[in-house]
Amino acid sequence: MSDTATTFSKEFTIGGDLTVNRLGFGAMRITGKGIWGPPKDRKEAIRVLRRAVELGVNFIDTADSYGPHISEELIAEALHPYPTGLVIATKGGLLRPGPDQWTVNAHPEHLKEVLEGSLKRLKVEQIDLYQLHRIDPKVPAEQTFEFLKKAQQEGKVKHIGLSEVSVDDIKRAQKYFEVVSVQNMYSVDNRKWEPVLEYCKANHIAFIPWYPLSAGNVDAFDKINQIAQKHNATAHQVALSWLLHHADNILLIPGTSSVNHLEENMKTAGLELSIGDMEVLNNISSQQS
Repeated sequence: MSDTATTFSKEFTIGGDLTVNRLGFGAMRITGKGIWGPPKDRKEAIRVLRRAVELGVNFIDTADSYGPHISEELIAEALHPYPTGLVIATKGGLLRPGPDQWTVNAHPEHLKEVLEGSLKRLKVEQIDLYQLHRIDPKVPAEQTFEFLKKAQQEGKVKHIGLSEVSVDDIKRAQKYFEVVSVQNMYSVDNRKWEPVLEYCKANHIAFIPWYPLSAGNVDAFDKINQIAQKHNATAHQVALSWLLHHADNILLIPGTSSVNHLEENMKTAGLELSIGDMEVLNNISSQQS
């Protein structure tokens, strides 16, 4: 029984009308070191984006703060005019003082500026999914939510998502607009946000984990590696595959600046974990950071 292969759904529909393949692409790493400035190899970054779509990716996640601005510009350069069915999600709410530096700013005036910038850089009249990068502790959340509601009413964004939020945060936001996605840190060895995942699953909200493998958890990494060796796969592929199997509302956005690494990540969809594999992975001790 434990060797029986498990299955998972290949698609998820965001907000009731955007059906995407659950293995997408995160466009943070196509920028320079420290997520700052242009990529070291611009042509390779363009190739990565085009190859992702060739391999079936129809959900790309980015943000105005990646670069800043660089990631969105590269997406438009590589893929505009966009193929039918390609969903591009972007985010606003973080400032970039320098490489590897991130500062929260979800003030409506800032969000208005960066949303307009994202529309221009992505060369679209409406953003499919606009995600609040962070709730700002210095700004009343209601002001931020009111702005997002207005942007949606004006047709600048189709759907709205949140990032790094609790269930209570989601419920507060839902008084202003439908929350269709949540992007929180989550992995096989870091399940701090499990209650949020469960809430999202029950309410058909997409859950988009970032940082899908924390290699700092040595015990977990050893167990993942053992399963990877059995399947002639990488630990990263196993960690991604576990997420696909774990909950049908999880959308994956592994990112890379290399076509070879992209192709390796995309093979995850064909990795068949057994019931025994899933039992081992499900029982990995969580490292909550």
